[in-house]
Amino acid sequence: MGSLLFLLGVLQLLAAARAAYKQWIPNTNFETASNWDKERAPCASDVIHFEKNKVLSVFVGSPHVVTEMFLPLNGELLLAPGAGFAAFDGSWDAGCGSGAVLRFADAEQRSWFDPALWQDVSPAGGQEPAGRIFSVDEERVPCQYDDVIFQPETSFRVNLDSSQQVIRLRSISLMGQELSSAEAWAKYLGGPSAPRQFHGNGTLQVTGARCPHSSGCACGNTQDGHRICASLLGAAGCPALPCQSPLRPLGHCCGVCGAVVTLDFTPDFDLQKYQDRVVQAWLSLPKYEGVQMAISKVHSAQTFLGLLPRGSVPVIQIVLVDGGAGEQAGTAAQQLATDLVGDIAQHGAALGISSSRMEVATGSTLSGQAGGRAARRIAAGTVLGLLSGLLVLGGVLFLYRKGKLRPCPLRLHRLRDQAEDAASPEPASDKGFDNPMFDVEPLDAGSVEEAPQDLAPQAPPMFYLNPLYDPSETET
Repeated sequence: MGSLLFLLGVLQLLAAARAAYKQWIPNTNFETASNWDKERAPCASDVIHFEKNKVLSVFVGSPHVVTEMFLPLNGELLLAPGAGFAAFDGSWDAGCGSGAVLRFADAEQRSWFDPALWQDVSPAGGQEPAGRIFSVDEERVPCQYDDVIFQPETSFRVNLDSSQQVIRLRSISLMGQELSSAEAWAKYLGGPSAPRQFHGNGTLQVTGARCPHSSGCACGNTQDGHRICASLLGAAGCPALPCQSPLRPLGHCCGVCGAVVTLDFTPDFDLQKYQDRVVQAWLSLPKYEGVQMAISKVHSAQTFLGLLPRGSVPVIQIVLVDGGAGEQAGTAAQQLATDLVGDIAQHGAALGISSSRMEVATGSTLSGQAGGRAARRIAAGTVLGLLSGLLVLGGVLFLYRKGKLRPCPLRLHRLRDQAEDAASPEPASDKGFDNPMFDVEPLDAGSVEEAPQDLAPQAPPMFYLNPLYDPSETET
């Protein structure tokens, strides 16, 4: 029995190691200073305004004395034990002064797909320390097999506008209660708080399922990648980078200096084990102190001749970045990528890796970027040439079908006759002509006089009947 309990404990630890926990940061609590336009919580002599037409859920964690308060038409106040409101008796409050009008901030635009509003946490809810592993931008938002945590004793308002009809999660924790089944989540959605906490055209779906593959699972946020980047970058756009040709990893909003290693894998590949191998064997070395890594399964688009899409294939993407500046930008990441590719060449089969390829972008002009750019230019020229040929062919076909382009017929028999005439010209002294009713080969000039004598004995007598001449009249 003890061995069984130990085995179950180990399996739970492995599942927790592979799971990702993401916690929502902002809240709509009454005591949170950033939720008010004066950047402070209300005091006794203040006048409190909630927008009349705003839908709100506000958690109140302690008792408050108020002078005047205007409430929304569609909202709720969630009172913690001992919390509440009392009328101000007019006594002096040294910390409040004469009071002011405080308005509750608008929480409608806090988007589910804003990476800045999420943080990675441990299964217990504590914030994960900043380490050597980071996530590409699309994976900083909850993925389809992640666990989502809203902090206990907090209220919130989340905009679920999405390009997906359903946003899938493994579980969701609210008010200290974990909901990990479709039935439990449906029951919560039927309660009074859910419509005031979640709004927008998207729908959350709790599946309770973990990623079934040892090679990992794709995040599933690609369809909302544009929302993620718009929330993250705003109008500022991507920052300038010191490398000449920044790389753009799949699922990331901006380019990076460093290296991207792409792995083709077999069913034996284990993503968590390989990540641990890289961290222990390389990232722990002093020479790679400033290097960070993001590793995950992504879907790489496939095309025919670089033009026609033909689906996608799952690959493992490793993004390596460092803190180098100027010409040193990306050089440590490049060296680590070279080490990884060399290790895969020796041990790839045992690790479940069938092949690997590497791209590099550094601040140094000697890093091989020129060759990469030349190859890309050749590929781009080939693609443009094919496009031009297809456009010309399409234009000719279009004009032909419209009747504006007619083919020129080749008169082959005339060309053949002309070729035969040029090959065997007739003598200049021949003044005759061809009789279509009497086709014979012309005779040589030297035998013209002899021909009648030779042919006379063989030629039978010829008679012609004239219908206008009657032989009987002649006899008479």
